[in-house]
Amino acid sequence: MRKIAFIFCLLLSFQNNLTAHDLNLPHTPDQHWTVSGESVQGSFLMLKGTQVYLENSNGTISHFPLKSFSIANQQFIAQKTSNILKLNTRSSYSANANEEKSNFYPFLILFLSLTFLLIYLQQKHKYSKIIPVLVCLIIVSFLGFTDKAIRTFQTITNPLTIDSAFTFYKPAVNTFWDSTYFRVESKGIPAHGMMTGITGWQQQFPIPQCYIGTNAWSIPLNPSIAANPVPVNQFHFLKGAVAIAVNGVAIFNPYTNTGVDAFLDGQLDYWGGHCGRADDYHYHTAPLHLYSTSPLTFPIAYALDGFAVYGTLEPDGSNMKSLDANHGHYAGNGVYHYHGTATAPYMIGNMVGSVTEDADLQIVPQSKASSIRPAGAPLKGAVITNLLANANQNGYALTYTLAGLTYLVEYEWSTNGVYTFKYTSPTGGVTTNTYNGFKQCTISTSVENNIIENKELVIFPNPSKGNFEILFTGKQGNINLHEVYIYDMLGKLLYQDKASQGSLALGEFGKGTYIVKVKSGNEMYHKKIIIN
Repeated sequence: MRKIAFIFCLLLSFQNNLTAHDLNLPHTPDQHWTVSGESVQGSFLMLKGTQVYLENSNGTISHFPLKSFSIANQQFIAQKTSNILKLNTRSSYSANANEEKSNFYPFLILFLSLTFLLIYLQQKHKYSKIIPVLVCLIIVSFLGFTDKAIRTFQTITNPLTIDSAFTFYKPAVNTFWDSTYFRVESKGIPAHGMMTGITGWQQQFPIPQCYIGTNAWSIPLNPSIAANPVPVNQFHFLKGAVAIAVNGVAIFNPYTNTGVDAFLDGQLDYWGGHCGRADDYHYHTAPLHLYSTSPLTFPIAYALDGFAVYGTLEPDGSNMKSLDANHGHYAGNGVYHYHGTATAPYMIGNMVGSVTEDADLQIVPQSKASSIRPAGAPLKGAVITNLLANANQNGYALTYTLAGLTYLVEYEWSTNGVYTFKYTSPTGGVTTNTYNGFKQCTISTSVENNIIENKELVIFPNPSKGNFEILFTGKQGNINLHEVYIYDMLGKLLYQDKASQGSLALGEFGKGTYIVKVKSGNEMYHKKIIIN
């Protein structure tokens, strides 16, 4: 009996040793970097936005754009940044391997305890009637820490990790989150070209949409593995997006709502996108081209089930491992992710995460595009040759050929939401159509991003449950506040009052992201706050 007790204690001690590791990051030595083709020496400090900060041996700090570094350097920077994020958030989130595996330790302890009790009772020949019950409990506890059970536990994704992937496309996108969803605001228009190369044109044109506020894209922060993954095919998710790219462009099912592969049907441009019936631009294949503007080890998209989409490399920089039927696999940390490829199914074979599909065959919640005109019809034989933004940045000129002749469509929108389409034929004939539609919106950070982090204005804690402390610091010392304004992310004024330095009680506003504007003297200061 003493031997059994000794073994039991030894097992528990071994378990504790396994979980007592600390994450020790190796020191980053001074090294040579290749920046814009030239050698730069220094040690890595941090990646902030799109700027990489280096410190040389004499303590001088310099920064360079991430994209100016060599590919090898970018991979190193991405890995270091990922490690720093994991270290900083390890105590709060369960996205790394040790934390996820800790979910099954109670089952392990229960299993060992019941086994110990069963052996003891058998040796003493006591309570024989309860032994079958103990055997059942042991089986149940054993199943509790199987690999399959571990992966069906709910996971919590660090929103800062998700946000790091979108950083390279701000301020064209804005991000915020609550306890349930990571939100992405955008207008759905990429920085790269659009429409060129389409041979199966539906006569739709890219028009910026208002994916903001309550219509922002929603990525679950608590994804769970579905008992039966739903296929992304001709019968499911034929309307709406299945993922959102890190540049704010929606990604749809490879199959259109008519059940054809959009790429094979010639409906997609050189970037894998086209416009839907509401003139909303979106991709139908994995946007692997985004790796020209973001690190190779960062996600290019997040599926609407909450799991990331990577390209040809794993998050640790190694080559892509073999893919399962869902077009992804579990990483070394036990978290599932997808991979984008150039061939079908391109990105997602089956939705691994639990999602809700409504009667319209789309995932909910789902951001909605706004139509300003009747949907177009296929124009057989037309080939789009170019799309250029106009000088005022409020419209485009699209050129296409048909039967060897060139046609031009120029369209624009006014601040009042009037959309004008001008069609010019090869002979010079002009036809104009006008539509009354929605007023174009702005992404909240697109104007204020450069001044959103005023160091003189301090609001803490942020995020908060609604109670914030507000004060000013600066070279002149503390100063009094004069007026405080608070807006929601749609620009609606929610609060206005004269105040001095002190507390703001904003719990009645509810969870979400808000903009605080503080007027002091002739200066206006801004800060983004989050109520969680």
